[in-house]
Amino acid sequence: MSVRRRDLIRHFEKHGFWLLREGAKHSIYTNGDKVIPVKRHRTLDRITANELCKQAGIPPIF
Repeated sequence: MSVRRRDLIRHFEKHGFWLLREGAKHSIYTNGDKVIPVKRHRTLDRITANELCKQAGIPPIF
């Protein structure tokens, strides 16, 4: 099962993250304390999306 990147970004923004900058292959999101790189693919697998949520310290919902 896969997760749309757009849904993952909305989940991050809902928990106080914002776009810091665009890298070569990733979009970098931050909340002021933590910096999370999100790959620029249309879909991410569920395990990767949950790991990104875990790194960010927000509840995984995927």
